[in-house]
Amino acid sequence: MLADPLTTDLTDCAGMVVSPGVPLNRHPIAAHARAAGVPLIGDIELFAQARADLPAHRVVGITGTNGKSTTTALIHHIIETAGTPTRLGGNIGLPILGQDPLPAGGVYVLELSSYQIDLTHSLDCDVAVLLNITPDHLDRYDGFEGYAASKARLFAMQSKGHAAIIGLGDAASANIARQVALSGRSEDVTRIAPGVCMDQSRWPALQGPHNAQNALAAIAACEALGIDRAAIDKGLESFPGLPHRMERIATRNGVVFVNDSKATNPESTAPALAAFPRIHWILGGVAKTDSLEACRPGFGHVVRAYTIGEAGPLFARLLEGEMPVEQSGTLEAAVHAAAAQARPGEAVLLSPACASFDQFRDFEHRGDAFRAAVEALG
Repeated sequence: MLADPLTTDLTDCAGMVVSPGVPLNRHPIAAHARAAGVPLIGDIELFAQARADLPAHRVVGITGTNGKSTTTALIHHIIETAGTPTRLGGNIGLPILGQDPLPAGGVYVLELSSYQIDLTHSLDCDVAVLLNITPDHLDRYDGFEGYAASKARLFAMQSKGHAAIIGLGDAASANIARQVALSGRSEDVTRIAPGVCMDQSRWPALQGPHNAQNALAAIAACEALGIDRAAIDKGLESFPGLPHRMERIATRNGVVFVNDSKATNPESTAPALAAFPRIHWILGGVAKTDSLEACRPGFGHVVRAYTIGEAGPLFARLLEGEMPVEQSGTLEAAVHAAAAQARPGEAVLLSPACASFDQFRDFEHRGDAFRAAVEALG
């Protein structure tokens, strides 16, 4: 039966299931449910409530502003490599409720956005991972503090004795680590310090300092699950990576072309700029901020920048004086210009530091367009 949820009597409802895309801070459904005393829930909460009826299993939940998809996929890959039954779900791949239940001993690995955590009230993760928190999605929260509080709820739902793995690369995450420890769970907390140097030469899909952090978090999560180090090492070496995330798509005349379309804010672009010594940087789209300061440590690696989309003029102004800049306008024009100027040993990097919705459906569409433009170079 179809009905208007804003006029439906919710008196006898156990919960109102909504999409994570519904902005709870301004959509009237939130006030309607609150007035009726009915919780707003999502598919992850439905999974949490169904856990008692599933064969014995464990759950790993991964959140963070940047790196969570790669880390989630990496943990899943290592578990699979170790021979343990596992499912990947949440904010990546197929919805977890649409997949067959695991046999006893299996591990569900869930990427969790802040929106999904907001709609979850009883997910007690055996291992919970927080990679980082930087300003993002602030239109959905009452400031940055509200966004950080959403991430912290993943640990508030945990039982004592369950592992909490938290990166210390930003003040908000470090504060959450302190609060979890002060709640009587100090022995549960594993802290991932920033700037750790690792030999990543045997991990082709995990290059750059940001992937060192992702790998450390994945290693800690898998160790908490009891996976032996040999299986972890094998998984790190064989991990294929994810599309649109530091994805090497071609090498032409000694120039590597890298698709990092998933980098939708400056904080997620910064690690890509650190990963290559000489870069032709394609950036722009719908800006989430009017600053590129998070990218400044990598400016010295940029040979030339090519701006595109709505943010193109703004970003060109910000970068003038820092590096040569061209306002290319479109992605195709930027690829052609960068390919013409790049020399052997250099990289043409699409790492937009922006959302994609001015010229593309989503970041996947943008990344696919980059690949097509590179292939069209001949």
